[in-house]
Amino acid sequence: MPLRVGYVREHFASPLLQFADDDKGDTFTLVECPGGTGQLIAALADDKVDLVIALTDPLIAGIGKGNKTYRLVGSYVCTPLNWAVITGNDSKFKSIDDLKGTTIGISRPGSGSQTMAYVMALQHEWLAGPQTHALKFQVNNDIHGLVKSVNDGTTSAFMWEWFTTKPWLDKGEVRFIGSVLTPWPSWMIAAHTSPERAPHAEIRRFVATLTGYVRAFDSKEKRLHGNVEFIKERFGYPEEDIKAWMETVGYPEDCTAIPGKVITDTLHVLVTAGVLTRPEGGFSTEDFTLKDVVRLI
Repeated sequence: MPLRVGYVREHFASPLLQFADDDKGDTFTLVECPGGTGQLIAALADDKVDLVIALTDPLIAGIGKGNKTYRLVGSYVCTPLNWAVITGNDSKFKSIDDLKGTTIGISRPGSGSQTMAYVMALQHEWLAGPQTHALKFQVNNDIHGLVKSVNDGTTSAFMWEWFTTKPWLDKGEVRFIGSVLTPWPSWMIAAHTSPERAPHAEIRRFVATLTGYVRAFDSKEKRLHGNVEFIKERFGYPEEDIKAWMETVGYPEDCTAIPGKVITDTLHVLVTAGVLTRPEGGFSTEDFTLKDVVRLI
């Protein structure tokens, strides 16, 4: 039975989509999760997917909070994600500082949109340590619900990847009032822990083959010729936006390896932001991976 691979239909997924075009469902099928990483993690628990490509911070935060459903099995994007801070077109909010004490929109609990709100609060010194849990959130499921909430006034702002949200900015439906970069590489690969659900040999083959598509997409040749046309055709983004994004994104040389420092550095920020509580004795990086699938380097 083909692996069920959960993903978010964004430009970051381009190497995966190219892999899927060639595979034609022989070894894996794609399951779109527009609600983002929170939905992807829930889909793993609900037996809707076997493997996901999702944001680093909520994946690591979920494991750090005791979720035993999944573990990390690979790297996907090695550069930070640029999160736009977005408010309604006619709202009263003019800067990030105006958002202190207001209700922030998120897609789902445990999503990147929630984690990055904690990071934003930490960077702007609104609250200290565990008190960041006092942040107020409203769940709005997906980008459409988030845009609606900042325009009807039920939330002050939300956070979403810059270029993904730019079409709403271009249409005059929202305003960007700032941005926050992730303090970690932005995307990783995770799989269900049950070898019956997601056989480890199949996961290894999938991630190893994906590496070839990632290398090709990240190559100088494809950056000059091919990537822009693919993204424009598949997503309809303006060429100038695609070229601007291509200047900011980088992919790993080997998806089958995870730098241990990525896990430890991400955990440090999440603990500092109050998203996680460090257990007595600290965290072990090996507890965050499927050891017989991925290499820690």
